[in-house]
Amino acid sequence: MLSMTAIAVVRLQSLFGVVILFGVYSLLSASIFVVLDAVDVAFTEAAVGAGISTVLMLATLVSAGRTEKPSNRNPWLPLCVVGITGAALVWGTLDMPGFGDPDNPIHHHVADRYVNASPTEVGIPNMVTSVLASYRGYDTMGEVFVVFTALIGVLSLITIRQPRKQLPLTPAADSPDNRPFPILQVMSIILIPFIIVFALYVQFHGDYGPGGGFQAGVIFSSAIILYTLTFGFDDAILLIPPGVVNTLAAVGVLIYAGTGVISLFKGGNFLDYGVLAHDPIHGQHIGILIIELGVGITVASVMIAIFFAFFSRAERPIK
Repeated sequence: MLSMTAIAVVRLQSLFGVVILFGVYSLLSASIFVVLDAVDVAFTEAAVGAGISTVLMLATLVSAGRTEKPSNRNPWLPLCVVGITGAALVWGTLDMPGFGDPDNPIHHHVADRYVNASPTEVGIPNMVTSVLASYRGYDTMGEVFVVFTALIGVLSLITIRQPRKQLPLTPAADSPDNRPFPILQVMSIILIPFIIVFALYVQFHGDYGPGGGFQAGVIFSSAIILYTLTFGFDDAILLIPPGVVNTLAAVGVLIYAGTGVISLFKGGNFLDYGVLAHDPIHGQHIGILIIELGVGITVASVMIAIFFAFFSRAERPIK
């Protein structure tokens, strides 16, 4: 019969396989979005679903250990709560209009308003950006606050551990498991500049093509995550310290909210970018550019900080 350790290893390998399948599913979903001309969504799905989420789930499995602590709690009460909540959500969807029905209200009120008024009121070729950053600016600011709150919740539970002190070289430290990977490091050095340049392109070209702060943030954070995976956590926090990352996450939120406050002081409504310049269309361009920069800074910082929190624990042996 297999020992408990062997069974735990088999279960852990199965979980790793499931995580990889989730990443493949997200990558295929991103391809479907590209075919449907939803390139903005495809960017986010590929970077977050197939990229960062897969890495974070793998880091969670590595840091969780191979054995599960026995639980003395009764599982039936949480199961009943989840079941009742799921049933209520399914019941609530029964009153929704049919999926793809051309008579849905969204196709005759909101969508027509955006399509007809966006070129003259906002003046941005990418209608997705005009909707998210201007017409639904309040909703997007709420999403940024949700991302920032997620960082606070993660850091409240899992702090970023400080790097280990450098130890003298020993035979164990020179083992194949601890040696650097020069091929991966060289390839990452070649790829990282292109990833950062592409992130900047997506960030500042989101007004005219697919992209924006959310997509650019996750693409930029993927460059830092790639550097961490190939060079190690100690080198990564020397490149970008965790304190700086946490500060930038708050700075991005303040940039977004501060743009709305400046609009108030200039006599307009909150997040009314038209008052930021002598021409309302020019003001829309300036305001969207600024708040998208805040979104990109917050999203990138949150992704990096959460990854640092998981990876700093995954590198250490589990006691």
